[in-house]
Amino acid sequence: MVVNEEALMWVEKYRPKILRDVVDQHDIVESLKAFMKNPKVMPHLMFAGIPGTGKTTTALCIAHELFGIQNWRNFTLELNASDERGIDTVRERVKDFSRYSRGAFGDVPFALIILDECDQMTGPAQTALRRIMETSSRTSRFILICNQSSKIIEPIQSRCAIFRFSRLDRTAMIEHLKDIAKKEKVDISVEAVERIVDYAEGDLRHAINALQTAAAYKDGSPVDERIVSQIIGEASPKQVQLMLNKAINGDFIEARRVMYDIIGTYGFSGTEIIRQMQKELFKISYIPPEQKAELSNIIGEYDYRLTQGANSDLQLSALLAQFAKAGKALGENS
Repeated sequence: MVVNEEALMWVEKYRPKILRDVVDQHDIVESLKAFMKNPKVMPHLMFAGIPGTGKTTTALCIAHELFGIQNWRNFTLELNASDERGIDTVRERVKDFSRYSRGAFGDVPFALIILDECDQMTGPAQTALRRIMETSSRTSRFILICNQSSKIIEPIQSRCAIFRFSRLDRTAMIEHLKDIAKKEKVDISVEAVERIVDYAEGDLRHAINALQTAAAYKDGSPVDERIVSQIIGEASPKQVQLMLNKAINGDFIEARRVMYDIIGTYGFSGTEIIRQMQKELFKISYIPPEQKAELSNIIGEYDYRLTQGANSDLQLSALLAQFAKAGKALGENS
């Protein structure tokens, strides 16, 4: 089947095909490359970590390297366990696939079963899977992918080599997004790329999707930080920090004006503004840690009020007033 590259989402279009192209996870990739040199010694694998760090991509790269990019589907069963997470799936699809060898492929004497989001599998299904992993080891290898390994029963964990995927390095993400933008001929500023990476918080899939959306909205003009802010639904950090600084320095009226500018420009709810206030508060260097803890506690209180249905304008104004009060105390103590 011929795939139209232009119609692909960039997440799929630029998904690595081989292990050496996986972004940032160097230690994990080097360990897996050792298994690829002698596939017969490869154990069952478990990949754990937050979304967007390359777990599924790495599993597919293993399939590509074991069986070849053209043939891997013939020797691989790929399931999303969050959709098919019951004991029937394990007993029927997984058991049937693992029961019969697909035939050797070169030096690879087994087929591959990739179970994504397996931490969503029910307890009975995991118990059944444990036994299947044990009895089918001659004909199959499992790659289990999860966000939280603690939700996987211990007998399954003990049968796997566990690899924990960490958040991607900020610099590596920036370089990868720049490379995609260059290939797609997207004129984007460095500040805009950095804004996307900060927003994604180590989730590369999230970052690439944001980049593609921003590129679609550029309307012929270069993608700048303003466009990115509109796409991701966050105000400019500079504006939020300006609002916080005004409040802490006692200029409540001006802080309130900046708050309404942010609401008017981005159409945010009170909860969204509070979330960004919490994020930007910890970037302000002149506030001591104990004061940040106190202000964070205040933010939490007003966030709770908003979840209980309180008026957004009144609560945000009251929150800024509390910051002004705390800022006055900070000035007296300095």
